[in-house]
Amino acid sequence: MDIVRNFPLFNIVMCLMCGVVSSVFGAKQAKRLSLFLIGAVFFMNIAVLAFVAKEGQYTYMMGHFPAPWGNEIRVGMLEAVIAVFFCAIMFLSVLGGEHYIALDIEDAKSNLYFTMIDLMLASLLALIYTNDLFTAYVFVEINTIAAGALIMSRSNGHTLVAAAKYMIMSLVGSGLLLIGIAILYDVTGHLLMVDIHRRVEVLSRTGNYQLPLTVAMGLISVGLAIKSALFPFHSWLPDAYSYSTPSSSGILSSLVSKGYIFLLFKVFYRVFGFEFILDHKVTNILFFFGVAGMIAGSVMAIYQTDMRRLIAFSSVAQIGYIYMGIGLSVSMGTVAAIFHIMSHAASKSMLFIAAKGLSDVSGDSKEFSGLKGAGYRNRLAGIAFLVGAFSMVGIPLLAGFTSKVYFAEAALTASDIKMEVAMVALAISTILNAVYFIRAVIIIYTPHKYTDFDQSTYRAPKTMEIALLCFILLNIFLGTWSNLIEGAIQTGLGTFS
Repeated sequence: MDIVRNFPLFNIVMCLMCGVVSSVFGAKQAKRLSLFLIGAVFFMNIAVLAFVAKEGQYTYMMGHFPAPWGNEIRVGMLEAVIAVFFCAIMFLSVLGGEHYIALDIEDAKSNLYFTMIDLMLASLLALIYTNDLFTAYVFVEINTIAAGALIMSRSNGHTLVAAAKYMIMSLVGSGLLLIGIAILYDVTGHLLMVDIHRRVEVLSRTGNYQLPLTVAMGLISVGLAIKSALFPFHSWLPDAYSYSTPSSSGILSSLVSKGYIFLLFKVFYRVFGFEFILDHKVTNILFFFGVAGMIAGSVMAIYQTDMRRLIAFSSVAQIGYIYMGIGLSVSMGTVAAIFHIMSHAASKSMLFIAAKGLSDVSGDSKEFSGLKGAGYRNRLAGIAFLVGAFSMVGIPLLAGFTSKVYFAEAALTASDIKMEVAMVALAISTILNAVYFIRAVIIIYTPHKYTDFDQSTYRAPKTMEIALLCFILLNIFLGTWSNLIEGAIQTGLGTFS
């Protein structure tokens, strides 16, 4: 079983190597290689999860060189759970939109699209597993480049503008992150997260360098908040999610922002220590912007007439939920935030792919006015959209309902003011979620005879149907077997710092 200890590093290296190989393959070979890669990495991470469940967390020193010369990977229950889940969402997103990649992207560029998929997976796994802060920054930049390429892969005016917006905002966030890391290195002399944490503890006891530490913490927090599209830094998000090919929309909405948020968890718990974060009131600021995002994102979604933009603005609200959970400053709030990363990913990818299926049977219309009756014309896409919408609203037995229960439970253990604000925000946001999602469901199930559509000749892509069915089952699993996931998250957090 000792070979399993090497799997996290093997996974990252495999993804990087496959990215290089895909760049010289043809489109079909690159697609097959990427799907095989994601599947292989998924099963390897399941083996890692089983290993840490039995043996506990471990640290892998690359080349067996100790700090400060070496680099480390740290693997625990939480990292393994998130890695398995991210691989599953990545595979289903690529599979569900595989048919449209060939339609939306020029043949000459299709292999490069899958190169970016491979690099995206490498960066996400590195953000999950690395114990080195500068290595995390390097893969943040790889993630940024890959995400920008995924957005602009369709090469039309909308996607080029969306990619430009994304790159401008994301590079601002990256710059702030790098400056924060540089200050930390200057003050502590370390880049490994645990070593930085030990030095920060010593400096906190002696009272030295408190201002530089505070500045570094603020820069890193703001940088990652910008990159994860926390309100009001969300301006790039609607266009990036709305105009991309379905696989890109699913990956961007479900995984990219969540990778940055998971890195922020690591910075809070493993670099500074959560007590340091609480002492400097960072969680109070995140709580305020999280609540603002919950409400503002939902209000903006109500005014959308394009199905894709409605789903995109909903993501602004859902990211607000995650930051609100962090801001509650209690352990259950962090558990709720991590669980919501998973429930949102399982729902949002499904919604984007289902929306494409509904558009296909409506003359490629994305406007609500052209989607009437689409749920009858593409029944599986309609059911998948219904499940995803109800999950976001918080209907029992679905993943989103469990998330909101966990947030409410966390709010009840928070301070009086935060408890009251969080409970009111949850209620208002849930009502607003219901307004725009149930309106969308009613529209796609409003009987309407679409004269330009021939049901007898339409065949939905099999890969889309398989992906949507798996997404539905995953959503129900998260909603009904959430105790297993919560237990794993609690166990992982217990050894995360």
